[in-house]
Amino acid sequence: MHTLNIGILAHVDAGKTSLTERLLFDHGAIDRLGSVDTGDTRTDDGAIERQRGITIRSAVASFTVGDTRINLIDTPGHSDFIAEVERALEVLDGAVLLLSAVEGVQAQTRVLMRTLRRLRLPTLVFVNKIDRAGARADGLLADIRRRLTPYVAPLTQVAGIGTPDAHVTALAKDDRRLAEALADVDPDILTAVVDGPEPTPDDLHKALAARTADGSFHPVFFGSALGGQGIPELVEGMTRLIPRPPVTPEGDPRGTVFAVRPGPGGERTAYLRLYGGEVTERQRLTLLRREADGTTSRVSGRVTRLAGPLTAGNIAALTFSSGLRVGDRLGELTERTPQFAPPTLETLVTARHPEQAARLRSALLTLADQDPLIHARPTTAGATTLLLYGEVQMEVLAATLAQDFGVEVDFEPARVRYLERPRGTGEACDELPRHDRVRYWATIGLRVEPGERGSGGVFAYETELGALPRAFHQAIEETVHASMRTGLTGATVTDYRVVLVRSGFVGPLSTAADFRGLTPIVLRRALEQAGTRLFEPYHTFEAEVPLDALAPVTAQLASAGAEFTGTTGGTTAWLITGELPARRVREIELRLPGLTHGEGVWWSRPSGDRELKPH
Repeated sequence: MHTLNIGILAHVDAGKTSLTERLLFDHGAIDRLGSVDTGDTRTDDGAIERQRGITIRSAVASFTVGDTRINLIDTPGHSDFIAEVERALEVLDGAVLLLSAVEGVQAQTRVLMRTLRRLRLPTLVFVNKIDRAGARADGLLADIRRRLTPYVAPLTQVAGIGTPDAHVTALAKDDRRLAEALADVDPDILTAVVDGPEPTPDDLHKALAARTADGSFHPVFFGSALGGQGIPELVEGMTRLIPRPPVTPEGDPRGTVFAVRPGPGGERTAYLRLYGGEVTERQRLTLLRREADGTTSRVSGRVTRLAGPLTAGNIAALTFSSGLRVGDRLGELTERTPQFAPPTLETLVTARHPEQAARLRSALLTLADQDPLIHARPTTAGATTLLLYGEVQMEVLAATLAQDFGVEVDFEPARVRYLERPRGTGEACDELPRHDRVRYWATIGLRVEPGERGSGGVFAYETELGALPRAFHQAIEETVHASMRTGLTGATVTDYRVVLVRSGFVGPLSTAADFRGLTPIVLRRALEQAGTRLFEPYHTFEAEVPLDALAPVTAQLASAGAEFTGTTGGTTAWLITGELPARRVREIELRLPGLTHGEGVWWSRPSGDRELKPH
């Protein structure tokens, strides 16, 4: 049996989860249809997901069509969870992008299509809710070509659209519109359309399959997830147009953990996509993990629960004797490694009841394991710092902490996260004195210098490794990285290299605690000597605005510090692109509707950082 791993992607409320339920029900995987409104869907199994009616974490469900097993990955639609979407995209063979026939192309739809086209992931477009009042077909197709991609063509048509009697039929296999649309991306079809003879249905099918497979063309299907119209045609499109992935069943297992879900009794279930080899229950595995500071660690353990062997090309849920995190790798860490922009917002969270502070920290560490892009660290004042993508993510975390962990919390208003980088090189040393008044029985000398951009934090030695007991070396290294979370301005220090240049101890008086206590003091002096530069995060943006709104929008962007990279269009709308300080993004989002009479569309995402300019 062949396997296809297909993602369901859409903007909020387009019907992703309802489509998943319909596909599972129609193919016998579940015995009744769940509903988002009643909170009994198969994939939204978290209490918060059920109550809010949104998907927060990627979920996997499967059904079988003929000799093909289809694993459906139902992904979040809200922009605050875009990192979860991108993690899921990494393991997909293809995708179905949903649009509502009523709401049409939304800003998040454009973000998703942009990502899908960048990855050249085979993608089918499904226009949902054709039986709802206000549904459109031809007008929506024109919007798709104008705002998503021009390289689309419908494979089905709708009669009675916008009424409960709406129904779908397949277009003729030699439909002229399909041939003309394919001619834009396939040279053989272009030649046949222009010079003749006319392409045959077989010619069109081969071209359609090839151009869908390479991500340059997107077939469009109409239907209704709730009513079931158009679903058979969509499933046929999945099995006929999305190519089966190449697999290498032999050799060592290679794969990636792309989702982690909490399970009963506090255990966690990891979803593993396997690209090669095989994994069986009780098998011992070693996975590689990229830490937040840029270092690589290993996670070894045994598969404790797995429903049958996991073979190449498939996805399976498993439990592991050691805690797995999203992004952990079997095989080379660099293989298919996604690049996720880090969160740009920072907030402080405190337990509403002080006696729950320890429980809060434990809960946050558990949640951070499920999403490694949520970083949590305690502060000296007893609060915890969190890195996030947006306000909705904060609301969901608050609800999750209250319902799943019994901890009520308060968040400070989110602020933009700044970073420090060493400006130069600094060195400091503290040696054991030769008198009896000793605070720390340790000698430590450290040099701080700039590291390569993107390297995070690196710790190195110029002393002999055997000069100190291993526990003392570990105490220094761990404390260096922990201390660099707060630099000279209070921001996190990154892209640094710290070198241990001198060390000493007095046995049996010295302990690891002496080295943990002295390291921050010496490191601070070395960092002050090196100096630091402060960097602020930036977003790359696109704004689509009406013709008469170009001047006021560009003026507002310029006053917010935007740097423009392009202004195109001018026939029906203007598309403005550029980069903007992250601290000004929310301001532009709030002002854009008023400047564009509610017609402007805004898209932005983190795009790195720049040195903070003096005001």
